[in-house]
Amino acid sequence: MMGRLKDLLGAAAVKARQRGGQMTVELATVLPAALAIMAIVCNGMAFFSECAAFDRVARNAVRLYATVPAYGEAPAQAEENILHLLQQRFSAPNQTVAVMREDAGGYSKYTATLTFAPTLFGINLRQEVFGVQLPTVSHSASLTVDTYKPGMLL
Repeated sequence: MMGRLKDLLGAAAVKARQRGGQMTVELATVLPAALAIMAIVCNGMAFFSECAAFDRVARNAVRLYATVPAYGEAPAQAEENILHLLQQRFSAPNQTVAVMREDAGGYSKYTATLTFAPTLFGINLRQEVFGVQLPTVSHSASLTVDTYKPGMLL
């Protein structure tokens, strides 16, 4: 009985030694794909987080600067003020901000756009991960306001 148990344990040890490198090979084949998926997921989460903050900050900036401009201030100055505020808040190297104004029928529509370039876990030099291209994505927030002009009678 003891001899048979030793034979079974010996056979199991031989099988374990024969499969010793299998896990290493599997890890080497799966790791690049797992890193690419992690990079895409992390960039997606960072982008959605920035979109939520951008919506709030952009609309508040329009309400702050465009609805009641300073006396004698042109709409172009309000547009510059909004852009400056957004550039201060979203100043990461992989983010760019743009503001556009459209006038129609006494109303001004301000559209702020955030362009987000993906990173490799914070390193801004790469635009691809293991051959998977990471495209830039953008998000826009718009707000139409009726600009009050100080000193004018309605």
